[in-house]
Amino acid sequence: MPPADPIPETGIAAPAVAAAPVVAAAPVVAAVVPGAGARADAGAGQGADSDARPGADLDLLDRIAAWGPADTPAGRFHLVPARVERDLALISRWMNDPAAAQFWELAGPQEVTRDHLRAQLAGDGRSVPCLGLLDGAPMSYWEIYRADLDPLARHYPARPHDTGIHLLLGGVADRGRGLGGLLLRAVADLVLAQRPSCARVIAEPDIRNTPSIAAFLTAGFRFSAEVDLTAKRAALMVRDRPLRHLL
Repeated sequence: MPPADPIPETGIAAPAVAAAPVVAAAPVVAAVVPGAGARADAGAGQGADSDARPGADLDLLDRIAAWGPADTPAGRFHLVPARVERDLALISRWMNDPAAAQFWELAGPQEVTRDHLRAQLAGDGRSVPCLGLLDGAPMSYWEIYRADLDPLARHYPARPHDTGIHLLLGGVADRGRGLGGLLLRAVADLVLAQRPSCARVIAEPDIRNTPSIAAFLTAGFRFSAEVDLTAKRAALMVRDRPLRHLL
């Protein structure tokens, strides 16, 4: 799956098996390096030309489109499921930023990003690509995914409904000023509030992506272990529901 924000990679996670990497450079650029599953899972059902998901009725992630906005110290933040025809050019431009490309590995022509998005959109809903809007302006790319249904689950003691996060901060101006940690906390809170069956939020940034790991720690995640994924050695980060209001 993909990453967190590089915070450069605040969110983190470089795709281990099928996720989409995140990025992190010195500033918060692409916060998450894709994890093990984002990119791998995305392959299911690939090939559809529309954004409609055949398995959308399964609600594997409890209708992200209906989660609504969250108020943060930086402004009102809203996760909006991505649409290829509307968002491809913007997301592809972000993926071609060198700081993000290092971890997401989606640099190149728009077709590279298009195929990555369509693979998720045509799947069963276990990974949902989203734009992050701050006060109405798109400024980050996210992947919310079922970690317990992802290849990542083979590398740690997964629990039912574990939910993973990948984050990429798109604009250079949004990196290196603490936004990654702030938004990761907001999204983790949204996941725990909107998915009552989920007890933990998971992330797997590249172990080399220290800015991203720092962002997750700032957001209330704890370092659990180092895990060897297909494309990277990752830091397994966990946000526990019981600590939601304490960290």
